Amino acid sequence: MSEIMLDPLKFYGVQSPMSDPGENAGLFADLPHDVPKLCQIVQGLMVHIFWAERYGLKLTEERQQEVQLRKVAQRLARIQEMGSESLTIPRPLERRVVGNCRDFSVLLCSMLRYQGIPARARCGFGTYFLPHHYEDHWICEYWHEAKQAWVTVDPQLDAFQCDVLKIDFDPCEIPKGRFISGGKAWQMCRSNQADPEAFGIFDMHGLWFVRGNLVRDVASLNKMELLPWDTWGIMETEDGFHSENDHTFLDELAELSLRDNRSFASLRDIYESDPRIQVPKTITTYLADGAAAQVVL
Repeated sequence: MSEIMLDPLKFYGVQSPMSDPGENAGLFADLPHDVPKLCQIVQGLMVHIFWAERYGLKLTEERQQEVQLRKVAQRLARIQEMGSESLTIPRPLERRVVGNCRDFSVLLCSMLRYQGIPARARCGFGTYFLPHHYEDHWICEYWHEAKQAWVTVDPQLDAFQCDVLKIDFDPCEIPKGRFISGGKAWQMCRSNQADPEAFGIFDMHGLWFVRGNLVRDVASLNKMELLPWDTWGIMETEDGFHSENDHTFLDELAELSLRDNRSFASLRDIYESDPRIQVPKTITTYLADGAAAQVVL
């Protein structure tokens, strides 16, 4: 492997196929080098599809399709279509691109990587949306050089959402245990520390859902930050698993995903060599109407 591939901080300091801003990279040139301010900028560019009506914004079906934009380059192009002003200027609600928690996290990740700051999007569950429930959610982590640690940030939580949800912590430094990664959720369910039925979103929940977020999180740790409804490999089995070996494999995967920099090389090796979790060139994605479609990445 190259030096970048062996060093986690160098690896996460470089854009991924999904976070690469492409020809619009210059839009990031005048952004502040301050995480809270970057979060405010992300919030001024995007509106969460499930929060739009609470802000008073009625989305057309056409606008709702913006949540399918998989790459930051596509999202920035759409932002430019709706207005060419600096990204530092908050857009009115009707000119903010529609996204979800994954999109807020990947856009912040892209901005940080542009500045050379190691960052990564994480897929898992938030404990701060509904009582006694682990809500399907994505956040962003960045490497804090002074602390020599990964700091967890929720760029989706603006002042309005913090007020509605009664958030009692700083969204730019989420306390341990408030966001549960896919790997941690898998361990909690497998050890009977938590009920798998408490993990998910809407009418989708259970161990199969936790499995999906574990695999998406591992893919994201390997810089393939796909949409929450993209599936491939082991996720495309039925509600059960092919064999007990799959359970054991996922147990190992979950453990590696929780060791951070210490297990980086091992996690990379498994991802690159095992088709059960490696993102292929063609994946399955599920549309709003529940129909499945094949997508070439």
